[in-house]
Amino acid sequence: MSQRFAEIAFTPQVKALQTELGSRDMYARLEKRDAPGDRLTEEEQAFIAQRDSFYLASVSETGWPYVQHRGGPAGFLKVIDPTTIAFADFRGNRQYVSVGNLLHDNRVALFLMDYPNQLRLKILGRARIVSADETALLERLRTPGYRARAERALAIQVAAFDWNCPQHITPRFSSTEVEAIIAPLQARITELEQRLSGVKPAS
Repeated sequence: MSQRFAEIAFTPQVKALQTELGSRDMYARLEKRDAPGDRLTEEEQAFIAQRDSFYLASVSETGWPYVQHRGGPAGFLKVIDPTTIAFADFRGNRQYVSVGNLLHDNRVALFLMDYPNQLRLKILGRARIVSADETALLERLRTPGYRARAERALAIQVAAFDWNCPQHITPRFSSTEVEAIIAPLQARITELEQRLSGVKPAS
């Protein structure tokens, strides 16, 4: 549990509940021992660069939480520097709930999942819409070859992050990941079929 994440997430009421249920002492020790957790290290940066989706939570004017999926080619969520991440926001169903919420409250939470390896990175931050005159940043967020239209770009100032334990994360695999796993098996099957048919396998 990173220090900064605990400072934000562990409110007095949360700490009181932890005390009541017997976990407060453990988390108090972790808070003192662990790293600050407000600057992305090489580990987090590499993890972010491999993701092709994440979940984005925002808060409405009426106080309701709202969670939305964001996706694109692997690496579309980019690390600009150790305290800033940004992404091109591709056109979806045009409800604009998340963007509208940001105009009221710019605080966001991100969940980045790696289901095959049962890993989860949580990021808390403040989001803003990238302005049209930030040409260098907008150019950096382009995704050549991806057909979806980017309606805007969002930059998020990282306030804190933390890694979750792998408990209860069910391993799931994308079609691309499955293809990579079974490729050697398919190659072996092809080789054996060729041998059975009397055709010498291609080298």
